[in-house]
Amino acid sequence: MKEQDIAILEQKFQEKIDNDIKIEPNDWMPDAYRNTLIRQISQHAHSEIVGMLPEGNWITRAPNLRRKAVLLAKVQDEAGHGLYLYSATETLGADREQTIDDLHSGVAKYSSIFNYPTLSWADMGAVGWLVDGAAIMNQVPLCRCSYGPYARAMVRVCKEESFHQRQGFEIMMKLAAGTPEQKEMAQDALNRFWWPAIMMFGPNDAESKHTAQSMKWKIKRHTNDELRQQFIDVTVPQAELIGLTIPDPLLKFNEATGHYEHGPIDWDEFWEVVKGNGPCNKDRVDARRKAKENGLWVRQAALAHAEKKKLRKQAS
Repeated sequence: MKEQDIAILEQKFQEKIDNDIKIEPNDWMPDAYRNTLIRQISQHAHSEIVGMLPEGNWITRAPNLRRKAVLLAKVQDEAGHGLYLYSATETLGADREQTIDDLHSGVAKYSSIFNYPTLSWADMGAVGWLVDGAAIMNQVPLCRCSYGPYARAMVRVCKEESFHQRQGFEIMMKLAAGTPEQKEMAQDALNRFWWPAIMMFGPNDAESKHTAQSMKWKIKRHTNDELRQQFIDVTVPQAELIGLTIPDPLLKFNEATGHYEHGPIDWDEFWEVVKGNGPCNKDRVDARRKAKENGLWVRQAALAHAEKKKLRKQAS
């Protein structure tokens, strides 16, 4: 295709985006747009699947049957989210098995937050309240993403994440109102997950490689720092409401701007975790790799059964 023809297609493509017309799988799109979406959506899918691991760790140790049932339902939801997102990635021409293999080989990344351990039951509250709360802040704008399949998948994902966030906040609220030991456990979970949660939004805008282009294409609607600020502004009053303290001695409310100002983020820690040097990076990837290997016989049996059924139908 001639450069002039490509330039015309790119212009029409950008006009559709500027007019908030969804891009669909069969529409023409620049390779860079396609590749950006494959990277983002597959990493999002990986995060949902890997995110099952720190919570699955507590299913058998939940304090009562109600908590066990709710946590089990939540973990099942995360599996469903991964399925929607892997399917959305396939609409872009990506091979699902290859994207999963990229996760297992370390080529593909996932959210840094899932490389931290869940040490107590209160962590289930912190993960739901903070991690899913941050996810909602990040994902609600994705319901208006310029790529149709991704945007539509996010509608259901966000509804279910809202349930997860409320479930987590309820755990923290109950613990904070309980015995001194329970409140201490809730505060400890908040202390450990606060900074990793606000790192979830990614590097500062000045250091983000993809934000400007993603916003031009309306894949993203807000910058990392804008989303991080929204999350802090919403979450700090929630902590105050239930009597917990945000572990940031420099945190203060600026009446002039109407926003909370926070202390410095340890970006060295963030990048170390992203590079694979976090507390649980190796364990998480090993668990996913073993799950694929151990489930190989099931997939082979299912495919053999489907093929046999197909041959019987053809013969009849």
